Formats: sequence, structure tokens, C-alpha cells
Amino acid sequence: MGFKDADLDALAGAFVLQSFDKNDLFVMEGKTSKYIGLVDTGMFQYYVIRDGGEVTSYVSLAGTWVASVMSFISEKPSLENIRAITAGSILAISKTNLKQLVQTIPAFKDFYISLLEQSICGIDESRHDLIVLTAEQRYEKLLTREPHLLQQIPLQHLSSMLGITSRHLSRIRRNIS
Repeated sequence: MGFKDADLDALAGAFVLQSFDKNDLFVMEGKTSKYIGLVDTGMFQYYVIRDGGEVTSYVSLAGTWVASVMSFISEKPSLENIRAITAGSILAISKTNLKQLVQTIPAFKDFYISLLEQSICGIDESRHDLIVLTAEQRYEKLLTREPHLLQQIPLQHLSSMLGITSRHLSRIRRNIS
């Protein structure tokens, strides 16, 4: 999806580079998410606290989008936290700037709609997989579709994303290798 040269300045001016140290929050549970962003560097963990422990639902890496989508769109408090698990940076855009781009740049509107559709499909697929697939099948799917995640994301976050313990993940990895 290409943008006209005249639109590139508006696009560049709408995003702000935010830097994060390890453990800094991009989104805090209970607070309304004011930004969505593109991860420039680092890794960002989506998690909730349940029964006194962290449950990771996703990890965004460089080149992927990061957002508490429901909070950002509905302007309601987030149900999750998003924090840097390494030092990193995000090209962030506010809702006001995003709406301005959507209204003034047709190619950006198309891009944004496509981004939302992909997010909805990804969330729906993840929910389906947690209900229908076994832990082994979820791991094999991750291995086939996104093998780079297995090498970049710490095991405790991977196991949580798969809905299993780190110990169970180690057994699965031994059996599949």
C-alpha cells in the first residue's frame, strides 16, 4: 500500500518515537490507552495478573503493531498491561492524530481498516486455538507459522501464551524435536 509523497510528511508528523526501559509500561490495566504504535525496537508483553501471577497473552516484536485495541477504540480502561520486556521504542500515534490521518489520507484509511481486520482475525483465531487445539497442536502451529518467536521470546512468556506451564512446554519441545 503506497502513500503519495505529499502524505508522507503528514504521516511522519503524526507519530512520536517513545523510548522504554525494561519493565516500563506502554499500557496500564485500568487506564485508558491513549496510543497505538509500531514497535521500532525491543519486545512488549501483553499480560494480566491472575491468581497473583502474570498471564501473558501476546508479545509484540520489532516491526509489529502494539495496542490495547479495545481500550484505544472504546476509550475505556484497559483490561491488560503492555510492558517492555527489553529496552525498546515505539512509534506511537494518538487517537486524535490517527483520526486526522484517516479523514485526510484515503490510503491511510484503507491501511487502518486492514490493520483492524487483521487484529480482529488474529484475536478470533487465538481464542479459537485455545479452546479447540491441544497444547502440542498450538506449539506446532506456532513453530510452523512464527518460528522466529520461539527464538526471541523468553520461555515463560511463550508457555503462558500457549496456556501451559514452562515445564509442560519443555516436555512438548523435547517430544517434538
